Amino acid sequence: MRTRFRGTVALSIIALLVSGTLTAAFAQTGASELPADNNALSWKALWSYGGWLMYVLSAMSMVAGAFVIYFFGVLRETQIAPVPLRRAVVDALRRGVPDEARRACEARPCPYAAITLVALDYQRDATPLDGRMLQDLMEGAGSRQADNIQGQPQYLMDIAVLSPMVGLLGSVFGMMHAFNVVALDASKAKPLLLALGVSQALVCTAFGLLVGIPAMGFYGHFRRRASIMVSALESASAELLTTMLGKKTP
Repeated sequence: MRTRFRGTVALSIIALLVSGTLTAAFAQTGASELPADNNALSWKALWSYGGWLMYVLSAMSMVAGAFVIYFFGVLRETQIAPVPLRRAVVDALRRGVPDEARRACEARPCPYAAITLVALDYQRDATPLDGRMLQDLMEGAGSRQADNIQGQPQYLMDIAVLSPMVGLLGSVFGMMHAFNVVALDASKAKPLLLALGVSQALVCTAFGLLVGIPAMGFYGHFRRRASIMVSALESASAELLTTMLGKKTP
């Protein structure tokens, strides 16, 4: 199951990049016509039909692919609330050596470490320790970290929304070009010139969807993963609060 999932992820990332990386490569190297059919369009021809907006879609595709790889790396429990750090912090607090817990958090920056440092700062300065105030401070720090975690996949949503709109803009330009040919002189309007305008419209729309659909799918996946990570962070914070209050209250 895990191998199949990794294979699906790899194929999806390739699909995200195909409209950018491959088309850019073919356009720069001047890919030849497909040999199987003399009427088949090459990638270079499709790129030229799309116009300059194809470069915009290509850039958006590569940015989306980079975000996908990045989120697979950072939206993990080992990056949000690593178990070894949690054990080290709880063990140090139970032994009454908060400075050791502080050093462990400073050596391993992460959302859990940020919440722990806020709690340790209050523990150091407060005499006596107010459990309610400590909980409020930790909840505030946790809320900031949760907003940051859940907000990161929003970049993929932005690309998923904008790329079809860029494709639609290319479609509008293509149709304007086609109708402009007719408007200037209907008697001289050639089918080839009309077809070029329509081709630009179709190509831009297709490539905009090729970028937007996978980006939207990955956004949904990472949004669910971010929610799971926030839940794990809340659980770790609750354990930390219980440990600190248990150490200080009679």
